[in-house]
Amino acid sequence: MQSILHPVIGPKKEIHDLNGRVALVVGGAMGIGFEVARAFVKVGARVIMVNRKEEQGDEAIKQIKDEVGPNAQIEWEGCDMGNLKQVKEVFTKIRERESRLDLLVLSAGINVNQPGRTDDDIDRHFQVNWLGQFYVVNLLYPLLRKTSKLPDTPAPRIVFESSEMHRTAPSNVHFGSLQEINNPEIGHTEVYGRTKLAIILGVKYGLVDRVIKPNNDNIYALSVHPGAVNTAMQQQWKDAYPGLLGKVLTSVMLAGGRDVEQGSFSALWAATSPEIEEKGYNGYYFSDVGQLGKESKQASDPQLGAALWDLSLRMIKDKLGDDALADWTSTKE
Repeated sequence: MQSILHPVIGPKKEIHDLNGRVALVVGGAMGIGFEVARAFVKVGARVIMVNRKEEQGDEAIKQIKDEVGPNAQIEWEGCDMGNLKQVKEVFTKIRERESRLDLLVLSAGINVNQPGRTDDDIDRHFQVNWLGQFYVVNLLYPLLRKTSKLPDTPAPRIVFESSEMHRTAPSNVHFGSLQEINNPEIGHTEVYGRTKLAIILGVKYGLVDRVIKPNNDNIYALSVHPGAVNTAMQQQWKDAYPGLLGKVLTSVMLAGGRDVEQGSFSALWAATSPEIEEKGYNGYYFSDVGQLGKESKQASDPQLGAALWDLSLRMIKDKLGDDALADWTSTKE
């Protein structure tokens, strides 16, 4: 379906020569993540896509090689963000085998949908949209640090897909416990909004304030809003709200949304634009290409960010043990 916004938005994106650089895109075989991975490959990057289903990876690789050529540097790894043990195994192996990582885009996610629990007995929206991908960053951070110290290398970047829907998070959210996260009385839209709030907080008051700045690392972490995008995720409104309401919400989102390629522009800009380093945009949230977002009051609360950070670390340790987390100050040799 052609977006009614296509003529308004236009081909506004920024992408640069990435020859010799390595990118990893979580959620890279579908939707926005696929468009990001495809764009990276087209300008010379070697790209690792990570998704849950192998058939998605096979189809994505075929599409990209059909377009770019048989020598396109694209590969796939399987991992379920809803399984922390699997996340640890997969991304530890990637960290140990790779010699560099320049770009890390976190694009996996569940839209507004029915509630559920993961294999780790955690609200699946919170784990897939935030906690699992946060753990990916932790496990790969030593490799990002190593890359940042290579000669003649631009600063590595970490880009999360957040959303203006962060404004729909519960007004009383405090990220205090697993019980709060698993509270079944929170509405579907609020559960989703809470994960997008977590991303903005986790980037700004977690990764930047608690890791990058104390380490004096030359690494940038950012969050972006892709806009309302016509991906398969929009069909999840029907699951969240069965009946007429779900059908209406889906139709509205599809009619007014951007096409998938346009939805990738914010992440591509954040991952490649020289303006990020030139203006020192570390920890920032962008509501569109080059447009600084105006976060909600909750998303601007450093105490809430600290609570999220502590809870996230605690949840991973509780599920996998005290040695589950990689050392934020280490550098892969």
